[in-house]
Amino acid sequence: MLFDLQGKRRRLVQVVYLGLAVLMGGGLVLFGIGGDVSGGLFDAFSDRSGSGGGNSLVQERVDRNEKSLRSNPRNEAARKALVRDYFQLATAQTTDAQAGYPAAAKDELRKSSRNWQAYLALEPDKPDTSLARLMLQVYDPMALKQPKEALAVARLIAENEEESQAYVNLVQYAALAGDTRLADLAGQKAVDLAPKGERKQTRAEVEQAKLQAQSQAQGAQQQGGQPQGGATTP
Repeated sequence: MLFDLQGKRRRLVQVVYLGLAVLMGGGLVLFGIGGDVSGGLFDAFSDRSGSGGGNSLVQERVDRNEKSLRSNPRNEAARKALVRDYFQLATAQTTDAQAGYPAAAKDELRKSSRNWQAYLALEPDKPDTSLARLMLQVYDPMALKQPKEALAVARLIAENEEESQAYVNLVQYAALAGDTRLADLAGQKAVDLAPKGERKQTRAEVEQAKLQAQSQAQGAQQQGGQPQGGATTP
């Protein structure tokens, strides 16, 4: 047998296996393995032990940046951070069981919008188009339902990037906002910017974008009436 040894050697083996047993038991406690309680001692000191840990960190950033803006309203970095963080706080309130954003999340979406407008008022030399793409989600029919604001954002992206696909996207947002003339102009611009070998495909994408806008508008009506085109403030 394993412990059928003599003298010091047997005691040494016993001590080694006892030490291993202690280490294994400690691991079970530290890492929360094998129990019904969620999280071990390590989890108690980590943000992952609570579902609101991530949101609390975002809220702390929001508070810091809001404080920074009170002393310097032209702090561009703080404005951009607030756009993202308020959107993140709103998104955290969504569920798989519900389409779109709950009413309680709309306040964060509006705050994200206000900070975006304040950022644009600073007249940055080159507007952040990645941030602009986030705003398309804020103004989406399933969010604030503000197609005119979404159109302005899509136009900003297209004019700053001068890429065919950006103008295809502008077609969709122009059609969604009911601006058929701009949709047609954007469609032609998308075709002109496309490589010659891809222009036929781009024309098809333009038509598809118009159809998709119609589908979005119908979905927005089913979710709660006509899309709004008004101000971004409550």
